Amino acid sequence: MKSKILRGTALEGQIRIFIADTTNLVEKAKEIHQTSPVATAALGRVLTATSILGVMLKGERDKITTRIHGQGPIGTIIATSNASGNVKGYVTNPQVIVASSIPGKLNVGEAVGKNGEITVIKDLGLKNPYIGNYPLVSGEIGEDLAAYFMHSEQQPSAVGLGVTIDTDYTIKSAGGFILQILPDTDENVAFILEERIKEAGSISKLIENSRNGKEIMDQLLEGLNPKVLEEYEVDYICDCNRNRFEKALISLGKQEIRSLIEDDHGAELQCHFCNKKYHFGEEDLESLMAEAFNTHIKA
Repeated sequence: MKSKILRGTALEGQIRIFIADTTNLVEKAKEIHQTSPVATAALGRVLTATSILGVMLKGERDKITTRIHGQGPIGTIIATSNASGNVKGYVTNPQVIVASSIPGKLNVGEAVGKNGEITVIKDLGLKNPYIGNYPLVSGEIGEDLAAYFMHSEQQPSAVGLGVTIDTDYTIKSAGGFILQILPDTDENVAFILEERIKEAGSISKLIENSRNGKEIMDQLLEGLNPKVLEEYEVDYICDCNRNRFEKALISLGKQEIRSLIEDDHGAELQCHFCNKKYHFGEEDLESLMAEAFNTHIKA
């Protein structure tokens, strides 16, 4: 089943909600990066959140990147999404293993750490991207993103993210929601929503129990006139290509490329997001030199 995000609203537009089932998307990421269970859970949560943040963007060419660095053993987690919600990402240490403090529950917070920050970068096609950040609260990702929304964007939000891994290490379920209310909404509404979210339990469990996005939305927003506005199909897609890596090589400068030719007789670059390798032989590098720096190719 394809991964999907549902966008909805309630209380005459005072509440907006995004609910994602990213089970297939996270499974694909796990296969690409061969992540350990706790790394899969951490990366899956960030991918889900970033995919939702992507569909929040207004411009078709806008992009958003989430970076989590908590100084834990997993290292840095990075995910990037376009405005269609198609996302890619990676972790520095995909094979990280940490002990669980609660039986049967992956210790994402311990793997991520909390002595760092969450950074959100929005590329809106302007001269400089918007960069917002906030110290991590727990390293559990959902709480950290909610705190970021509140303090960096002054947007009260509830964020739920989850990944459930089966005994054969396949992804049993993965997904998340972001629920936001207008700052001047009645405090009783916020209290009701808080209680509903607690009662609903884990978003990954709801998805595992065959609750689709519409059913989950109706459960969380019962009595508040919820409406589905749009549904998006999203996926894990890497848009790397050879041309991008050619530009990366050119950015190294003429002297460094000459060193690659004479010392290494070529270069092999690998994409962090999909692990695809791009090989550049001596002739390829000489051609890049000639094109970029107007130098003569050796005979």
